[in-house]
Amino acid sequence: MELSDSWELFCALECLNLLENSQPLWWPEHGTFEVVIGAILTQNTQWARVTVSLTNLAKNDFLTLEALSQCDPEILMELIHSSGLIKAKSQNIIRLCGAILKDFGSFEEFALNVSREWLLNQKGIGPETADSILCYACMRDAMVVDSYTARLLKAFGYEFESYDDLQEWCERGIREHCDDEVLQRTFAHFHGMIVEYVKNNSKGKVVNVEICQNAINDNKSF
Repeated sequence: MELSDSWELFCALECLNLLENSQPLWWPEHGTFEVVIGAILTQNTQWARVTVSLTNLAKNDFLTLEALSQCDPEILMELIHSSGLIKAKSQNIIRLCGAILKDFGSFEEFALNVSREWLLNQKGIGPETADSILCYACMRDAMVVDSYTARLLKAFGYEFESYDDLQEWCERGIREHCDDEVLQRTFAHFHGMIVEYVKNNSKGKVVNVEICQNAINDNKSF
């Protein structure tokens, strides 16, 4: 089934109330420094494991920009052990926190002034992590796309050569239908709904899009 655009997909997913039991912008603690660390920790692992690491950091008073920038790598590796890839992630977190302090002085200034280019120049920060930080920590109008997004659109017959191509397709339909003041919230909801739909309607890597197709057809009937 061919989609008219990403807005049609967004509206269909919204009808399914996928985020009714989630945080207002889906990602926990959106708009805070915690999201920056969560975005790194969630690389190649499940969110349930990340929450354990974040809880450990908070309990030990390390979930601040200043504390993490000066944290001993061995201590940090122990605290984030549940998230996997602990050596690389601990080094990247310490390095990133130091760079934020050096270039911006505080998380608040970082959130206001950081660019996607700056983030992508930091070791261990790829496009998905950078956009997660921009959207959910800095509250910018950045659309996060990931393996869930690619799997859902593949089930509809779409395949993309790169992250940027997939992101551009997802953003284009939303931008054509939304005013600038609601873009960030809309992008955040779109990403969250995609993740929840794919998690709940997949067998292996195959996504069942029947429920979503029915919602699209229902919308067209009005």
